[in-house]
Amino acid sequence: MRIQAVLFDMDGTLLDTARDFYAILQRMRTEQGLPPMNADTDFREQASRGAQAMVAYAFSLSADSPELEPLKNEFLARYEQQHTQFTVPFPGVLAVLEWLENTGITWGVATNKPLRFAQPIMDALKLSSRCAVLLCPEHVQNSKPAPDMLLAACEQLALEPQQVLYVGDDKRDIDAGRAADMRTVAVRYGYHPADENPSNWGADAVIDSIAELTKLLDT
Repeated sequence: MRIQAVLFDMDGTLLDTARDFYAILQRMRTEQGLPPMNADTDFREQASRGAQAMVAYAFSLSADSPELEPLKNEFLARYEQQHTQFTVPFPGVLAVLEWLENTGITWGVATNKPLRFAQPIMDALKLSSRCAVLLCPEHVQNSKPAPDMLLAACEQLALEPQQVLYVGDDKRDIDAGRAADMRTVAVRYGYHPADENPSNWGADAVIDSIAELTKLLDT
């Protein structure tokens, strides 16, 4: 069955959002008199694990630390004000989206990022008017790796799951896509931990660059 739509994960797949996370946490550390974090790949790996993991990493806190929750809340409040200062589409993304549109393939986003952040980011990057669906945790009962939001996207698009391809940078993306009976593509460039190999996630294809997606769909 020919692919009629492509859904993308947001953070680490469609958009490089880690630089805004990093900048906010650096500023918070500076205000507390702490030295800056190293600009290393370890922080980027935290970006896929959510706000709590990023804050815990930035301040060297355990998951049960009483300091974690107020710092996380402060981080999220700041992120609501600064969500696209440094965030950009990954290299090749805009060309791929244009190719999909010109080819008549619908595209959308299914992300575990809360809607209050995801929608303004899509608006600021002028992607909202081009995006057919934006599914966030608020829209479904269970977030990824459950298939709920992918199935909800299919319902909105009036397509069968077999007609939709899901692209992500984390194993939970591929697990969600497979659970929804979609074909899946894993990208190597995202925020997954360095010790994880996307080739082991069970995706139908693994790509190094989003530009490779057009070749997969054009065959």
